[in-house]
Amino acid sequence: MTTQRLFSLLLLLWVMPFSWAQEKDNSIQQREFTLNDLEELLMANHPVVKQAQIVSASAKAAIAQARGKFDPVLKAAFNNKYFGNSNYYNHWNSELKVPLWLAGADLKVAYDRNTGMYTNPETTTSTAGLSGVGLSIPLGQGLIIDQRRSTLQQAKAMLAYAEAEQVKQINGIWFEAVRNYWDWYLSFRQYEMLKEGVMLAETRFKAISTQTVLGDAPSIDSVEAAITVQERKMELAKYTVALKNSRVLLSNHLWSDNEQPLELPDHAVPYLADSARFSPDLIDIGGLLTQAQEGHPELLKLESKGQQLRIEERYRKELLKPKLNVSGTLLTTRRNFNEFIPSHYDFNWSNYKMGLEFAFPLFLRTERAKLKEIRLKQENLRYDQLVTDRHIINDITIKYNDLWAYSNQMKLQVLSINNQEILLAGELQKFDLGESTLFIINSRETKLIDMRIKRENLIANYQKAVAELYYKAGRR
Repeated sequence: MTTQRLFSLLLLLWVMPFSWAQEKDNSIQQREFTLNDLEELLMANHPVVKQAQIVSASAKAAIAQARGKFDPVLKAAFNNKYFGNSNYYNHWNSELKVPLWLAGADLKVAYDRNTGMYTNPETTTSTAGLSGVGLSIPLGQGLIIDQRRSTLQQAKAMLAYAEAEQVKQINGIWFEAVRNYWDWYLSFRQYEMLKEGVMLAETRFKAISTQTVLGDAPSIDSVEAAITVQERKMELAKYTVALKNSRVLLSNHLWSDNEQPLELPDHAVPYLADSARFSPDLIDIGGLLTQAQEGHPELLKLESKGQQLRIEERYRKELLKPKLNVSGTLLTTRRNFNEFIPSHYDFNWSNYKMGLEFAFPLFLRTERAKLKEIRLKQENLRYDQLVTDRHIINDITIKYNDLWAYSNQMKLQVLSINNQEILLAGELQKFDLGESTLFIINSRETKLIDMRIKRENLIANYQKAVAELYYKAGRR
């Protein structure tokens, strides 16, 4: 066996393991994993999505807590002292207090029974006791709004803030997942194209080696073909690692219904994107800008803060008024309100208790300073709204411009790929006629692979720009 023939056989054996590995990989049935599949899994089971839902639930709990300030309260107390065969006192006091939303008033129903030789004559009642129904109404401070109503209204405003924060968190995790999906797509397409390039180089190497053994081609062509195989295999090894890493990153968003992390299987592949279908004209940029200005989570959060501050401002203005509380109670001696036996002790305007309370700080320094602080916060919030709105509009416009840039680059790249394919086909014909060299063939083929990878890179960047466009607009 000649040295040239032995050298060709050794090179042929060197590439066989990779060919066997490719046949083994191709035996695994692949399944397409789309963005819809990713969305279904992420929205159903991702911990961040579930955590975002807790924000809204917490705000609803705060509303329920604030409503508790309007819950009726029943109070009762009993005290008795008996010493030395003497009944010092026997006191029974009970009251049902029902806070009313209107005018901040309180409805009170009470029953008192105070007897005994040492009971204060002012509170002494007959053995039948004394019943009463009355109202306590603030005519000054607290008539328009009080602390209870302010707390409840602010809690309701906080619910809108929490819901906007929930949307923001879900949009954020979805945007990250989409970017990782298209990174995986690009890594997969790069891997597939390099794998195809290696197979083409191996096929050409085998053919050249056979010709070299038969003496129809110089041995230097076998070396040239072998070097091309080596270079592409080294490049493929790099993309293999990138593909594995991109799978790991995408797997971060996959969770089972029992909160166990899932791994993206090796046989899962991204769907094949068609660059011809990508056009910014398909996006209603005007409608997107309008929706962003009306429903962007950041703007909704600021609007919720503004609503809270307006409620707080109303309450602080109310505190500038003097306190003037009026209370009145109609009295009767009957213990059972279901009894309708007429008597001069029944409820009438002749049997009553009434009270008047007045208080007013002379300088109001605390109240006026707090009101000024609230108004400064409102002014600061207004500036935040202006800046945030402008940034949102500009971010959307920038991303939309990026889409047009990617779209135009893809069109040019497709034309370049078509021209490169024509050049490669012509060079192959010239090579068959003996008018070209293997070096030129490999160079044109490598150039074509690089151009196809660049096209896939533009596709991935376009799709990530679309995702970012909707994320900047507060949508997904």
